[in-house]
Amino acid sequence: MRAGTTSAQVPAYLRSRLRTVTRVEAGTAVVARAVAAGGGDLAEVEAAWAARTPSPALRTNARRLGRGYLRVLHALWPGPLDARARTWSRPVVLGLLAHRAGMGPADLARLVGYDDAQTVTAALLKLEPQDPLLITAWVNELLPDIDEMAVQVAHLHTPEQIPAHGAPLIERWAETHDTTTERLFSA
Repeated sequence: MRAGTTSAQVPAYLRSRLRTVTRVEAGTAVVARAVAAGGGDLAEVEAAWAARTPSPALRTNARRLGRGYLRVLHALWPGPLDARARTWSRPVVLGLLAHRAGMGPADLARLVGYDDAQTVTAALLKLEPQDPLLITAWVNELLPDIDEMAVQVAHLHTPEQIPAHGAPLIERWAETHDTTTERLFSA
């Protein structure tokens, strides 16, 4: 695999992501949900998330995904949105979606954790095809850790409370991936 990581190291990688970038995203989503419920300014949540996400490539991708989630939000709950919403990241828009859907903070954090784990493992299956049941078992084994992370961030309410756990290697890999011209997936 890329950067010398073997598929056997993926479970450890998933746990590292869960403790760092995923925790930041889950905490951001939970805070965005709370701020949206209180009628506050989601731009402050976006700024706090961006300060905790040093990689321009990760920020750009998260904002691209956020625009996609905004389409879902608008389709399910039409109505006016803050003009700045098109620049919000995925976790901020997920928080707004969760608020509109009536989803609780722990369930939202759990969703972010599970989504991250399954996204990484789905990509692995495309990069290095192997037994999908093994990959499913890795995600299943991570569920207690996802639940623990969800409990740890579910009480957050303000941008200052968003976790600030860095992952320099993941950030570097994102920057490298952003500039590669090699096609990684054939699907």
